[in-house]
Amino acid sequence: MPRSDVRPQQVQSPRGRKSLTVDVHCHILTAEVESLVAGCPEKQAEQAAQLRIYGPESIEHNRTLFARLMPQLTGVDERLRRMDEMGVDVQLISPSPNQYYYWAEVDLAKQIVATQNEHIALVCGTHPERLRGLGNVSLQHPELSVEQLSDCVNKFGLRGVEISSACNGLELSDVRFERFWAKAEELGCLVFIHPLGTSLGDRVNRYYLGNIIGQPLETTVALSHLIFGGVLDRFPGLKICAAHGGGYLPSYVGRSDHGYAVRPEAANIKLKPSEYLKRIYYDSLVYTPEGLRHLIEQVGVAQVMIGTDYPFDMGSYDPHGQIADVPGISQEERDRILGGNAARLLGIDAGLTTTA
Repeated sequence: MPRSDVRPQQVQSPRGRKSLTVDVHCHILTAEVESLVAGCPEKQAEQAAQLRIYGPESIEHNRTLFARLMPQLTGVDERLRRMDEMGVDVQLISPSPNQYYYWAEVDLAKQIVATQNEHIALVCGTHPERLRGLGNVSLQHPELSVEQLSDCVNKFGLRGVEISSACNGLELSDVRFERFWAKAEELGCLVFIHPLGTSLGDRVNRYYLGNIIGQPLETTVALSHLIFGGVLDRFPGLKICAAHGGGYLPSYVGRSDHGYAVRPEAANIKLKPSEYLKRIYYDSLVYTPEGLRHLIEQVGVAQVMIGTDYPFDMGSYDPHGQIADVPGISQEERDRILGGNAARLLGIDAGLTTTA
């Protein structure tokens, strides 16, 4: 549970400095989008699809959970209050993944994304010192997604976009997404990869395994396609952040390196896979200090940022406690993970790190 006794102005490093804290994994729900999709057969079919992925027990629990979380997903005042409890100075808010709606046809997709992105920009504008935003794009319509990405940055002033780990059966390395990646590199914006559900099907539709195991696996697969598919070679300037600590890939990248060394079909890239991990950013959502220490060792301290998964129950809501308990890193490195890395990446004024 979030700590209720810590507020941003009270968070001090051991040297008496205020540590800027930026949470890069936080969600917002746009209620108007639900009105747009309410009568669509694809929306009405979601319940059956979710039942196949998660099973009846998890579906019932999620129904109650979503109702309870709505004030946090939609209310700015409640969001700011929770940020204060966690000692978070700035949230980078992004769409709730259940609102990607990659099944929408072009006209509806335009409405969905425009409504979402305008809403996120407006919310950020109410508290520009506390909130930054990522938008949505209609990845299922590649040409449209390029236009929407430009609008996110140039029209709405957002810092980039959130996308899923795949789109309607297409991997993120598919040639149809080349222009999207080219535009993201050109704009210098962040692309936050956050899966929705899992492709594992019935094998994980009990015990909430569709999320517990499935979502990190989807991130692992997505990053592997970006690496082995050459996307990071073709667009070396991309700024990608992977949710859930990059899934399982940072913990077992040695197998990818071995495959690159011995399998010709896995060797059509410029570097061994572990080198590409050092170009990607990661949230800290790996739950244990030792797990976070390992992630830092694999990818470098400059690539790791705080991510709580606010406000969902799979989140981790004590960022200062988590970072304080990571063994073997300096206070300067803790400060970078808490907020310095995100401030540099997102163009946030790091003046909050001055002496209190």
